[in-house]
Amino acid sequence: MKLYCLSGHPTLPCNVLKFKSTTIMLDCGLDTTSVLHFLPLPLVHSPRLSKLPGWISKDGAVSLEKRELLDLSTIDVILISNYHCMMALPYITEHTGFTGTVYATEPTLQIGRLLMEELVNFMERVPKAQSATCWKNKEIQRLLPGPVKEAVEVWTWRRCYSMQEVNSALSKVQLVGYSQKVELFGAVQVTPLSSGYSLGSSNWIIQSHYEKVSYVSGSSLLTTHPQPMDQSSLKNSDVLILTGLTQIPTANPDGMLGEFCSNLAMTIRAGGNVLVPCYSSGVIYDLLECLYQFIDSANLGSTPFYFISPVANSSLEFSQIFAEWLCQNKQSKVYLPEPPFPHAELIQTNKLKHYPGIHGDFSNEFRQPCVVFTGHPSLRFGDVVHFMELWGKSSLNTVIFTEPDFSYLDALAPYQPLAMKCVYCPIDTRLNFHQVAKLLKEVQPLHVVCPEQYTQPPPTQSHRSDLMLELQPPPMPYRRCSVLGLPFRRRYERIQLLPELAKSLVPSEIKPGISVATVSAVLHTKDNKHVLQPPPKPAPVPPSKKRKRVVEEPPELVTPKPLLSGAVPLEPFLALLHKHGITEVKVEDTPDGHILHLQAEDTLIQLEEDGTHIVCDSNEPLRATLRDLVLRFLQKL
Repeated sequence: MKLYCLSGHPTLPCNVLKFKSTTIMLDCGLDTTSVLHFLPLPLVHSPRLSKLPGWISKDGAVSLEKRELLDLSTIDVILISNYHCMMALPYITEHTGFTGTVYATEPTLQIGRLLMEELVNFMERVPKAQSATCWKNKEIQRLLPGPVKEAVEVWTWRRCYSMQEVNSALSKVQLVGYSQKVELFGAVQVTPLSSGYSLGSSNWIIQSHYEKVSYVSGSSLLTTHPQPMDQSSLKNSDVLILTGLTQIPTANPDGMLGEFCSNLAMTIRAGGNVLVPCYSSGVIYDLLECLYQFIDSANLGSTPFYFISPVANSSLEFSQIFAEWLCQNKQSKVYLPEPPFPHAELIQTNKLKHYPGIHGDFSNEFRQPCVVFTGHPSLRFGDVVHFMELWGKSSLNTVIFTEPDFSYLDALAPYQPLAMKCVYCPIDTRLNFHQVAKLLKEVQPLHVVCPEQYTQPPPTQSHRSDLMLELQPPPMPYRRCSVLGLPFRRRYERIQLLPELAKSLVPSEIKPGISVATVSAVLHTKDNKHVLQPPPKPAPVPPSKKRKRVVEEPPELVTPKPLLSGAVPLEPFLALLHKHGITEVKVEDTPDGHILHLQAEDTLIQLEEDGTHIVCDSNEPLRATLRDLVLRFLQKL
């Protein structure tokens, strides 16, 4: 069993597990932090950005090197944990020769589709007049200014996929529900479990009849809107692959929500606007629910809240219709009937308005001061670029960062000098190190595999030993482009006996409560299922041919010799030898039994736990007699 690590980002994993002749990809997260090396894509003309000088290479293009750790066309299935971990799916399914199946829950598929659609929309509505690729070559990259000069493996960076590729990729997804068992080629069984992190987010159990691997990615024990995490099903795992822990282990999500609300209220009361760069699904549901409870107490009832995204309407609607994927408290509201999320009431009372973009209805209805939720959290593309240009020059305004995926200082770099206030309130509900240590203590896997980042404190807090995994035995770390041999081997296979073969068996008891029987059969294997069938009967030979020659049976049809079981007790055996005239016997004790030296006959008999040996040279009649005496104490099976 081997694990291939294809991603160096622990919260955007992409691993490949080879297990029992199947090749399984575990997530395909898309690391978009490389966009921080580029300038923002404004929706309207930006004089400041347009005046920046360009860079022209004086060197010719050189071919790019190519390195492959694994042939992705050999992947049989892809298991998706949550919609953030499927954003690279079109690159794999459409450009690698992949012909397998992708498994995900319905909310993961639908919300993943929205996030991909939003990303494509952000890119395609701001087309570039020119396209350049030569800068990806190492010889040219070293001439570039920083930070692109120091960027790692820029030759792997790709252009954004199209909606056609998105639709083709998602057509390969097969929907599954929690605890649904899916058989892969008869070799292994995969089962999704609720991970408690987002709508439809899953951990996965991958097991055969005798081995069990748990894949824990993006899980949460906090009580938010998704179904709670299923922990009990993770027990008795031979290997637990752990990834997707919180990116900000020192920040408490509840505390961050409190800071978010207080900074928002402070800015609005001072007459400023609040900009919240966010994804169109996930934490935004919790932010809106928190504000729903906070608005009236903070006297913000007249403040407009805007949610701007090409998929804003679909995202808000999906969150209300996936009732069976919500926690029990929100499920019960559906049967009252009430909307499970309070943002439905905010929309009905016109406190929350959503728009596909800044053009059209929004520009006509927009009023300030206000709160705007929009993307992208990187501040490099999307409607957020326009608001950063619009509000960045006033110290009355505030941008509040809630997504932890990007360094907010790097995100703000192209907009400096910036007058607006910046507040960092990262909200990440995924497991922290204290929670995961408690979880592992409860489920007790034999071995834990995790990214190497989890086995040492963060570089900026090297004294914080509590911000790492300390387990016994120590976890097995992996890094990007590494191949890890997992520490257990297959020892058993399940084989089915056909009823007619089972009826022919005659068990013999060798110990109290233990019976064995010899089996003569043909092993038939298909789709990784093994069946023992009765051996075929030899075809009858015509009488005329029988007289001419002797027909030998094929070797596989020869009746097997009987198996022997039991032990040869020393004293009764000596008595039996004496009865047959063998009296001069010298007995020597050994660690495994006894050696009997028949002095007159110049013969040795070794009586050991796992066998009996008769050493008798050039006296076949004596050897046969001793053999028959030994057989009196053994059972034939």
